This record gives sequence, C-alpha cells and structure tokens, in this order.
Amino acid sequence: MMSERTEKLRLHAQNGNYPFRSAESEYFYMKGYSENRVGNEVLRQGLAKRYELSHCTPIIDENELIVGKPNPRALSEDEIADFNRLRADFGAARCLYGGQESHMAIDYEKLLTLGINGIIAQIENYRAALDISEPEQLKREFFYRACIESLNGLAELSEKYSKYAAELAERETDEKRRSELLEISEITAYVPKNPPRTFREAVQSVSFVTSQLEGLYQLGRPDRYLIKYYRADIEAGRITRDEALELCACLSIMMNEYMPKGLAVGFMICGRDANGKDVTNELSYLFIESIALTRLAYPGVGVCIDSDTPRDILRLSCQMLGKGYSHPAIFNDEVITKGLMGYGLPFEHACEYIHSTCVEITPVKRSAVWVASPYHNLTGYLLEEMAQPDADTRYPDFDSLLAGYRIILAEHIRREVIAQNTEMIQRMAVYSNPLVSCFVYDCLERGCDIEQGGALYNWIMPSFVGIANLTDSLFAIKKLVYENKELTLSQYYDILKSDFVGYEELRAKIERNFEKYGNDSDEVDSIVPLINSYILEEVAKYKNPKGDRFIPSLFCWIMHESFGHGTMATPDGRLAGFPFGDGSGPAQGRDKTGPTCAILSSTKWEHSPFIGGIALNMRFSKSMFGEESIEKLI
Repeated sequence: MMSERTEKLRLHAQNGNYPFRSAESEYFYMKGYSENRVGNEVLRQGLAKRYELSHCTPIIDENELIVGKPNPRALSEDEIADFNRLRADFGAARCLYGGQESHMAIDYEKLLTLGINGIIAQIENYRAALDISEPEQLKREFFYRACIESLNGLAELSEKYSKYAAELAERETDEKRRSELLEISEITAYVPKNPPRTFREAVQSVSFVTSQLEGLYQLGRPDRYLIKYYRADIEAGRITRDEALELCACLSIMMNEYMPKGLAVGFMICGRDANGKDVTNELSYLFIESIALTRLAYPGVGVCIDSDTPRDILRLSCQMLGKGYSHPAIFNDEVITKGLMGYGLPFEHACEYIHSTCVEITPVKRSAVWVASPYHNLTGYLLEEMAQPDADTRYPDFDSLLAGYRIILAEHIRREVIAQNTEMIQRMAVYSNPLVSCFVYDCLERGCDIEQGGALYNWIMPSFVGIANLTDSLFAIKKLVYENKELTLSQYYDILKSDFVGYEELRAKIERNFEKYGNDSDEVDSIVPLINSYILEEVAKYKNPKGDRFIPSLFCWIMHESFGHGTMATPDGRLAGFPFGDGSGPAQGRDKTGPTCAILSSTKWEHSPFIGGIALNMRFSKSMFGEESIEKLI
C-alpha cells in the first residue's frame, strides 16, 4: 500500500539534512546547565535536560501522524550570542571526555507498561526507602531526583506538542487534516505520560521518547512490544491492516528526520522469546512490507532467523532485497544467542538483542556497551612486522612469522585497551545520562546512572578490520617466501613500498595463481581461525573500569575504506589506497567460485564469540530473485 502521505513524508525525509543534535537542543541544555548551579553534578545534568526538553519548540510538518522530532530551526541573533557565551563557559567548566553512548535499545516494554508517570512513581518508591544520612544513599537520592527532572521535561515537551497541535487545528482549513491534528493533540496529551491504549498511541510514545534521547538509539524489537496493541485494535475494529502499515512506515520515516545521514539506526524482528518460541507475527510482516514504503537509509531492519522461522518471511525478505532495497539484513538468531550465552547471559537476556547500529550485537534494555572501540587494522600490523630491519633473521619460517604477528597484535590490543579504559574513567567522572538511565536495567534498582555502571552489561567491543586481506597476504608470503623461496621478507616489503611498480608480473601471479580466502580452499581458509584465536585470547585478558569484559568483532562500517586509503600496498596484491575487504567474507572480487563457497569459507571458524558483530556482504544479480531462482537463494 503506497499512500500519498507516506510518499510525501518519505521525500521530505530524503531531502532533509539533519544535525546529530539540533542547535536549540544544545543551546537550551547549556542554558539549563548554567542556570542550575546545584552542588551535585548528576542532579545538575538532570535539571539541564529538563530545561532543554521543556523549552524546545514543537514542530509538526504537513502529513505527519507521528510527531516529536527535534526542531531544526536556526537560532536568533540574541540566542546565538548567548549560545557562544554559554559555550565558552561550558567548555571551561566541563572536563573533556570521549567514549560512547547509545548503540542499544531502551526498555520499551517498561515505557509502554508504566508510562512516564508510572516510572516517576516507581522512582519515588525507591527514594522513600533511602536513608540519606548515609553517603551512598545520598548519592542515590541525587540520581533519583535527576531522573525525575529528566522525565518531567519529557512530559512537559509532550504537553507542548499537544497544545501546538490544537493551535494548528484551529487554523487548519482542510477538515481531514484538522481532524488528524486534533487526534495528535489528544494522543500527545496522554502519551508518553501514560500507558498507551491503542496501537497508534504506542507507536507515538515509542517514537517520541526515542527521538529525544539524541544518539544512536535503536527501536529494539517492535514486533514484540507492539503486537498486543495491534491485535486489540484489529479485534475492536479501531484500525485496519493498511492503516497499521502506514503507521509502521511513519515510525520508520521519522527516524530519518532526526538522524544525520551516514550513520545507522534501526530495529529487529522475529527470533525467539524467553520461552524459546519463535515470535514471528503479523507485525513482523508489516515491518518488512514497510521497507518498500520507506526506501530510505533508515531504519536498518534486521530479520532474526531461527530453525522455526516461517519460510514465507524469508521469501518476503528476499523479495525486498530483490527490489534493490538495502535491507532487511539477515541475522542467525541461534548463533548470536549462543554467543551471548557464552559470555554469561541467561537465555532470557540472550534472546533479546539488537544490531546496535550495523551488526554490533548488544543486549536490549540492559546495556551500556561501547561498540567498535576501536577499529584495528589487521593487515597494517603485518606490514609493521615486515618492516623490521631484522625481519629475515627474526622470522626464518612461517610459524615464527605467525608468532611474531601475534606479539605485534597483542601490543596494539594492549595499547588500545589502555586508551579505551582511560576514556571510560574520564567519562565516568564527569558525565551522566539520567533520562536514558530510567529505561535501562538495572540503573533505577541500583540507584546508579548508566554512565557510572548502572547497566547490567558494560562491554567494550573492539573491531578487527581486513581479515580477508590479512589471510590472503599471509598465504602469499607463505608461498613466495617460505615455500618457493622466490623472495625474502625484506625484498617483499620493498616491492610493497614501490606499490608493485616494476613488479606487475609478480602482482599478476599473486592474483592469478594463489588461492584466496572465500573459495572453500582449506589451505587458505585455515589461517582465519588461527588469527581469530589470537584475537580472542588477547582480548579476553582485559577488563574495563566498570569491571566488565572486552569482546571482539569482525566488521568495519566505513573503516575498510579509511584504513585502506591510508595503507600502502599489501602482500595479497592489493595496491596502496585500495579499500580492504568489507567484512569477514572474501575481499572484493576474489570469490571466484560462487556464493556457496564464499559462505563455506566464511563459516569454517566459530562465529559465536565475536558477538561484537560479524558482517558477510554478498551481491547477487537480479535474476537470482526470480520466481524459480529465489527458492535457491532462500
């Protein structure tokens, strides 16, 4: 169903270019921080958040049914002057910190079950049990007050939307749109303050809260937490399937209205619940169908496939991909759940995860995980090893070369662990996020902000880029240096420094005559699990300041291009500046024996420990999506 509304909303979002945070949001936060000089930093930041939210300007564009995006308006001259003054004061007063936030999904069930008013009541119960004469409990008191201030700001902003929609309705001449605006006014007066009564109220509540969190926050598993509202409305005759599909599209399009281009936000559907049951339902299909209405970068829809997933949901997913849309992405639910349980999660937590932006796996509503922190250039480390002046004597055989590579890899991991832990310590000292803490288990129970360790899971997940290029490079060295004795390591490195100029025949030989990762060749493919074992063992040695672990990943976002751009030629025949392979599959153009072999090569090693994320990108011709061939693809 392609409605005129969804197409107009889609084009509006497509043509926009929105900042990561609106100017007025940042301005009002700084103003609130400046004007609330209380002695406790967590409470001060909660007061600043309330000031920001309660002062922001509502915006409702034509055709919108779901509202709440940040207003991209330009600041006035007076506001700009005040903003510059505040920015200077703010910068001088606050310590610099790095690190990460978001990259996860909040507790939407809690939002929908309790509403903001219910969560505030819950917090007040926690406060009532405190003895604030004790220092630790006094700290919790400040945290709880900060949470309440933040939630009140969210409620006040929703009330402003309600009044604004009513004002627009008074001026509206089109009767249909006037009726829609009045309904928006009624809905935003009720949610997110209260538990929703209808599917539309639930969608509005979820979208409104997410858009105010200001970060890469995902929508979690909407086919799970929205299904009861959909079914109740269908049974009562309050909504049709097509109307629900339009609301799903409006929810998806709204994500493009508050997220800058070039990042990643989305949600997942299907998979198993805490009882082990496949949860594919009516909304799972609607959200896949909505991809055809949205046709935008966001949301990134992930379909979680288990052994009980209905075959027709796979067929529908393949049909969408066959139309040239960039999603849904396909995730192996059973391997991911196994990986999470391997790191100590109970099944009821492990079955509820999110691809936190691209493929990084984080637990829903329970995490403050740092993803891709940092990226490692795997092939670059091999070049460092080859560049050592005594490389020829230090590495007389292939096994010694591998042992040397592990030492260099381990040192880089150690350095980056220190750097990430330093950032986390600095961030914990100066930053808090009481609004998000209200929706992350178990910050409220612990009386501890998400930035100080309130979340249940606080991993740091480094990502290792270029596994295919490293594998092909090591295999080429094994053949040319150690088996055929055609070159020494030093000579090979000098050729790489020249970018193969004058050695074009050698490069052609490497490309034509040597097996490459991704073609089901055990001799080449056996290098990957060896390197991955190094990564797993080295990363497992470390803890972060919140007492949690480091967990690796093998995906790259855009870093395969970035690292490739800055890296000289490599032993696999790749020229200087060319991108590395874009994930854990074969490097570009090297899978010569078809997609089945590429999959076989890419799954000869255990994926489950790399819960930080694994991507295998595959490309098929349009003919593969025809009526007969699509069954083979499925």
